[in-house]
Amino acid sequence: MLRLLSSPLSRGLSLAPARPLQGNLLRSLSAVASNADKSVMRNIGISAHIDSGKTTLTERILFYTGRINAIHDVRGKDGVGAKMDSMDLEREKGITIQSAATFCKWGDNHINIIDTPGHVDFTIEVERALRVLDGGVLVLCGVSGVQSQSLTVDRQMKRYNVPRVAFINKLDRQGSNPDKVINDLRSQLKLNAAAIQLPVGLEGEHKGLIDIVAMKQYIFEGDHGEKIATSDIPAEYSAAVEEARAELLERVADVDDEVAELFLMEEEVPEETLRAAIRRATISCQFVPVCMGSAYKNKGVQTLLDNVISYLPNPSEKKNYALDLDNNEAEVEVISDDTKPLIALAFKLEETKFGQLSYMRVYQGTLTKGAYIFNAKTGKKFKVPRIVRMHSDDMEDIQSAGSGEVVAMFGVDCSSMDSFTDGKGPNLAMTSMYVPEPVMSLMVVPDKNSKQTNFAKAMAKFSKEDPTLRITSDEQTSQTVLSGMGELHLEVYIERLKREYEVNCEVGNPSVNYKEAITMPTDFSYTHKKQTGGSGQYAKVVGKIVPLDEDAEETFVFQNDCIGTNIPPEYIKSCEKGAEDAAAKGGLVGQEVSGMKVIIEDGQAHAVDSSDMAFRICTAAAVREAMTRAQPKILEPVMKLEVEAPTEFQGAIVSGLNQRMGLIQSSDPSADGSGVNIVCDVPLAQMFGYSTALRSITQGKGEFTMEYSSHQQVNRDQMETLIKEYKIEREKEQK
Repeated sequence: MLRLLSSPLSRGLSLAPARPLQGNLLRSLSAVASNADKSVMRNIGISAHIDSGKTTLTERILFYTGRINAIHDVRGKDGVGAKMDSMDLEREKGITIQSAATFCKWGDNHINIIDTPGHVDFTIEVERALRVLDGGVLVLCGVSGVQSQSLTVDRQMKRYNVPRVAFINKLDRQGSNPDKVINDLRSQLKLNAAAIQLPVGLEGEHKGLIDIVAMKQYIFEGDHGEKIATSDIPAEYSAAVEEARAELLERVADVDDEVAELFLMEEEVPEETLRAAIRRATISCQFVPVCMGSAYKNKGVQTLLDNVISYLPNPSEKKNYALDLDNNEAEVEVISDDTKPLIALAFKLEETKFGQLSYMRVYQGTLTKGAYIFNAKTGKKFKVPRIVRMHSDDMEDIQSAGSGEVVAMFGVDCSSMDSFTDGKGPNLAMTSMYVPEPVMSLMVVPDKNSKQTNFAKAMAKFSKEDPTLRITSDEQTSQTVLSGMGELHLEVYIERLKREYEVNCEVGNPSVNYKEAITMPTDFSYTHKKQTGGSGQYAKVVGKIVPLDEDAEETFVFQNDCIGTNIPPEYIKSCEKGAEDAAAKGGLVGQEVSGMKVIIEDGQAHAVDSSDMAFRICTAAAVREAMTRAQPKILEPVMKLEVEAPTEFQGAIVSGLNQRMGLIQSSDPSADGSGVNIVCDVPLAQMFGYSTALRSITQGKGEFTMEYSSHQQVNRDQMETLIKEYKIEREKEQK
């Protein structure tokens, strides 16, 4: 006999139709959680490959938790669009460009959610969200499984030790296969993953789930899946459930002693014991529970919320560390306690009509309106004029925010990843995040001189908002150069210039960000002398340059091996700056030199004529001269390209990629054999215009995603061509 479900995981949370937040419920969401309430808080990010259904899933979460009254789909027919895609550009393109924050209440639990982009061009949005969140939901397509951006998101989660729950979405789609997706999680992402749910039906027959922890079946009914009927597991699923439960127990037993003991003695593992073990293993990043459903068809979202509460950590359970700036940046553990000195991190900036909005994660202490805070990097003191909770582009004013909260702050001038304290404790700063290097550049010029002020203002704001957007000025032409993660990344900023600042730009052809590198150790001994009477310049440096290992994290290293005071210690810093000057612009094509160590071993100074400037000039000249003898090479960005298209176009796609110097890594048919997935490595310089070419050869049915893989050496012919073009360009500029 079926009965309406009162959620088994959240202990009595009602899954009745969603109602809008009103009155005391809204006020309870605004209240600062006390130390005793940290257990009911969750900070999660929803991340995945593009078009896996992240924003659709977030929309359903907001509906079931009562934060919105109606469901609007990405690129929906009603023209409204999903709540979390608040930018006009996002709604027009049907993609998420900026991460968006919201909060909701599930039973007695308070959840802060950040919906992140899936497109690789906006990977920094995912990076900074995962840097500050306690847990993540990794969304995977039930048909495509692990895709290229899934790998990137997984690397980011591992970089910051973010526990995650996996959600296999789109089980209503033709060809969906959750078993294949779980195998992908294990083989490609190397995760200890196992299903905690099984689908009731797939493709057009998908109607519910079986929870193999609680051993119950849930069927989602109603116009929006808001009514859930629960029952015992039907007999036809018994064998599959027993097999899945045995696999789950085996995977958990591998990482949890309590379950391992019961498992080895072949004793029954109680539900509460298993649930507690899954939670411990998930929080320690040793296990990934896999949930299932179809967000678009309103199935599995409520049970996913229950599992987020059950298995992902609260702020007090995720270890975070700050650096003590007064003690050689020694690591200090940060405690999620409202009564301790304040430590907060501004992880994202956004320009609004009210001024700069700084998204803040409070790690320790309490951020209070009207209180004074200090920027740990600049030492500046600020008064906090306004604190808000974000619901996409809507705001709700609050008086204070306790530790573990994700809020936003107006009226404080800062940069992305700046730390703030209240000055009552040690001088601490949170560790920063990984920022990838840009791979593509565009020359941009306002079409009217009268727009120069708006253009400069926009460039300043954009560079503060986005660490992956680099803005430089070309030395010869004085034109502005935008460098970013790809064509779409730069296209979005050109469009934002037009819409937000009313600046139309003339845009040059996109150019690839090449790099230079040395291939062999080379000694140098160089003397810089300019003594013509009066105060002159004199410096001598002796040392060598050495190529770094390809897997080294640093791209440039300076090492002082001087013994004695032939080079006075106060000039060593100038030598380092000179070496950096030389590495900033190589001699082959004028690009940054990557993967080089500069070692200073000896030198000579003059009592009167030596200076900081003399040693800087001398070291720069010495390194530049040595680089010409170190068999330099040119490196180009190589992208990992993933193409999905119907099988009949496979030959044409592969032929086109071969013409673009692509190296095919794999070519796999889809589960139902109707499509093909091609993965290859291809130079970025060969990829301009590929979207048009792919549409042409696949009659508009092909799709591709691309992400940066590495910089690799160009071939000899291409190297000669690039050097020749650079020389011609320099000659024109000199004339």
